[in-house]
Amino acid sequence: MLQAARHTAIVDAVQRERVVRVSDLAQLLGVSAMTVRRDIESLEESGLVERIHGGAKIPGDARTHEPGFELKSTQLIEEKHAIAIEAATLVHEGMAVGLSAGTTTYELAKVLLEGPRITVVTNSIRIADLFHNASGSRPVFPVIVTGGERTPSDALVGPIATAALKQLHLDTLFLGVHGMDADAGFTTPNLQEAETNRAFISAARNVVVLADHSKWGTVGIASIAQLEEADVLVTDSHLGEDARRILADGVGKLRIAAP
Repeated sequence: MLQAARHTAIVDAVQRERVVRVSDLAQLLGVSAMTVRRDIESLEESGLVERIHGGAKIPGDARTHEPGFELKSTQLIEEKHAIAIEAATLVHEGMAVGLSAGTTTYELAKVLLEGPRITVVTNSIRIADLFHNASGSRPVFPVIVTGGERTPSDALVGPIATAALKQLHLDTLFLGVHGMDADAGFTTPNLQEAETNRAFISAARNVVVLADHSKWGTVGIASIAQLEEADVLVTDSHLGEDARRILADGVGKLRIAAP
């Protein structure tokens, strides 16, 4: 198994179990305990896990730690693509679509490049660049970028972004989140991003949250919205049955993306 795939599997296991043992990870990944220890050391340097004796756990500052875009883009690639394909079926010609910053919404943006002509509103530098760089070979999509202060995940947040969104009206918002929880709802580790995403929600007629299974049980420091504020939640098929039941009762509609 390649290193990137091992790292994704380790982070996924830590987020799901909170504490994992080196021996269990070695058996899961089919590699030596020494390889797992090296992987954990690397992930600790990135702030994604915390080493403990014989294993790893959720880092102590998990509620405020915000991994960079590059690292997150290497995790759960197949799941994010499946979510993007499912979410794209909700987009139709002529819509005004909001895309919040994030690696799953970025994956959706790549799918939408091949879809119907829409107007895109985003606070993501990466998504704005994606549409701009593709304009030479595809029909030009009108893209509105909010402006604001840049975060580690390449989101534009703060009062400038929030003020821009308050002037707009969207058919559908596709919202990426850091975590989702039965009590805390949808959360983020960035206080300003929470405020900007709430402005996004207020501007949208329909809110579609995109979140892979690893986001379940993760709680950032700031709540964006409660579960019932999502008209649709699109997640992947690895989400556990208990989580499916809670989310199906909480959100407007739960959609499970095919592998």
